[in-house]
Amino acid sequence: MHRALLALAAVAALLAGGQARAQQAADPAAEAEIATAPVTLDGAVLFSVRGVSSFPAEARARRIEERLSAAADDLRVSLDSFRVADSDNATRILAGSETIVTLVEADARLEQVRRVDLAAAHLARLHQAVADYRAARAPAAIRRAAVTTVAATLVLALAIAGLVMFWWWLDRVLTRRLEARIHTVHFQSFEVMRAERIWSAVRSGLRAARALALLAVGLAYAGFVLAQFPWTRMLSHDMTEFALGPLRVIGVGTARAIPRLVFLIVLFVVVRVTLRLVRFFFDAVKRGSVTLPNFDPDWAEPTYKIVRMAAVACALVVAYPYVPGSQTDAFKGISIFVGIVFSLGSSSAISNIIAGYMLTYRRALKTGDRVKIGTAVGEVIATRLQVTHLRSIKNEEIIIPNSQIMAAEVLNYSSLAGTRGLILHTEVGIGYEVPWRQVEAMLMAAAGRTAGLCAEPRPFVLEKELGDFAVKYELNVYCRNVEAMMQLYAELHRNILDLFNEHGIQIMTPAYEGDPSEPKVVARQDWYAPPARRRVYDIGASDSAASDSSAAMTPPAL
Repeated sequence: MHRALLALAAVAALLAGGQARAQQAADPAAEAEIATAPVTLDGAVLFSVRGVSSFPAEARARRIEERLSAAADDLRVSLDSFRVADSDNATRILAGSETIVTLVEADARLEQVRRVDLAAAHLARLHQAVADYRAARAPAAIRRAAVTTVAATLVLALAIAGLVMFWWWLDRVLTRRLEARIHTVHFQSFEVMRAERIWSAVRSGLRAARALALLAVGLAYAGFVLAQFPWTRMLSHDMTEFALGPLRVIGVGTARAIPRLVFLIVLFVVVRVTLRLVRFFFDAVKRGSVTLPNFDPDWAEPTYKIVRMAAVACALVVAYPYVPGSQTDAFKGISIFVGIVFSLGSSSAISNIIAGYMLTYRRALKTGDRVKIGTAVGEVIATRLQVTHLRSIKNEEIIIPNSQIMAAEVLNYSSLAGTRGLILHTEVGIGYEVPWRQVEAMLMAAAGRTAGLCAEPRPFVLEKELGDFAVKYELNVYCRNVEAMMQLYAELHRNILDLFNEHGIQIMTPAYEGDPSEPKVVARQDWYAPPARRRVYDIGASDSAASDSSAAMTPPAL
């Protein structure tokens, strides 16, 4: 008791000492900045008090609450014993001989009333609060609260049973009336969403609504029951705040964000219309309706994608400050985290995308071209942002990253084949004892026998190398059917073997040990040894024409 009085006297002295300084402050805003703390009893706010730097308002309010609760619990302290004791420097509110609150001029000036009037108002409020406090804890009040709780529990059980029956009935009605009417959503032949998924989404929404209804009933019951007993009345306020707080925050945040949301909607519409107009323009360029100097129509699609990406990026930069919550630390932290993850994990993806656009603008390849990339040979069936798809001559799909294509040598067989034709070439090594004119004539005859090659420009032969043991001849022929180049190579090699066998000329092997006793040729009578079938040539015609049976044996192009 003695220590409490000393503490209150010290507070009174400090507050009184600050009175002179407060009187010199002419600006009312200075008073509004003084921190205060509420004094409560049983969850009800009675009044607010101020503090000083050495005895903050929260500590002072907590000290008053402790003394008030002790006086309210002590039934020996009658309500009539609550009184006001005034002095020159302070006014005290007493409960019996115990001081509950000490008021000084600074407290009165904060409320803008006289100290005596403030003490009288506080006394009346304390008197009523203590009376309510004791009445709520009376045995009769506790019995009424228990009966009310039992009744509320019965009402809760009936409400839950009613909700369960209602939702069971609603589920049956919706199943009977809606399930048969929900159909799969199609866009032409593309299945957008199956009927089962739509119905599953409807059922999930109903289950979520049922859970929210049961949760609302449970929270209302808990808040009502907790409010019946004085010891849990504070929890009932917290329960209400728990249930309605998020909704209030969402509502207030949405109301404040309406101007920003309107701006974002307008920006979205403007960007969408702009992109639609840009799309129409580049579609016209792709069709040839609009021509641009030195602009290939094949560039229209990738250029539109670049313009669209740039427009969306600019729109995001403009929209970012108007996104609700964009200025919060949580939003900034998530943005930084996403940026770091994107920068660390997308380096290869970005390099492939850039390489894909560079390949398009460099015209290195296009869909339908027969190309060779590294060791992969095939027809280009698709070019995407990150990868290029090839179909090999074995009907295999080869997927190559665009960055790898940029770093490798690309051999395009189709790009120039339509003008003068693609030159197919093959080499043979023939000994020095065979006249080169005879070798050239046999190679030209083999080219003439191969169906599918171009007559113009004419084939030609090059003596590429005078080797140690043989002369290396290269036969060059023209073709325009790039897809059949492997079949043409096979047929050309067959005809070369036949011509050299017919004339008894040996094709030298790469490894030469010495001249054999007999030429390494196939005898004419062994040309069609089983299981080979005879291929009849028109002997009367030129060697450049093969029979229909030879053409019939040529395998189809892949």
